[in-house]
Amino acid sequence: MTRQRASGNTGSIVSPELETPSDDFFMALALEEARVGGEEGEVPIGCVVESGGEVISGAHNRPINLNDPTAHAEILAIREACRRLGNYRLSGATLYVTIEPCPMCVGGILQARIRRLVYGAADEKAGAVDSLFHLASDPRLNHQVEVISGVREQSCRALMKNFFAGKRS
Repeated sequence: MTRQRASGNTGSIVSPELETPSDDFFMALALEEARVGGEEGEVPIGCVVESGGEVISGAHNRPINLNDPTAHAEILAIREACRRLGNYRLSGATLYVTIEPCPMCVGGILQARIRRLVYGAADEKAGAVDSLFHLASDPRLNHQVEVISGVREQSCRALMKNFFAGKRS
């Protein structure tokens, strides 16, 4: 399991050449998904699954609109990617998500055997990759995921902050 942090963030010890140039591009697509979710009244978290340089699927949170607590962006994007590829394994894929995944979503990522996880901002209350748990790198599990964090971190964090500030006002 490889652990990296995107360059340009506080505490970064990873040089810029270790970050895949396309990470920024695909995270921009995930951010757009998140914005759509926010406009629908959902918590603005967006996700894109990429494989071979192509977007396989994209989704945003929809638990409210679907009356489904499992309808997180990551789960919806994984389901769609598996359907499109005709396989329940996404071995060569990268999942981009704006906020650090929760335990349920990391479970889906591990079950799908996703190779890389790239997320924008940490989730101190529910994050299961770095913040609360370290499920993506737990050696007791039969799969570990390469993790990159902090890609477009400020944009991802600002989207969440603005959404919840709007809810409170």
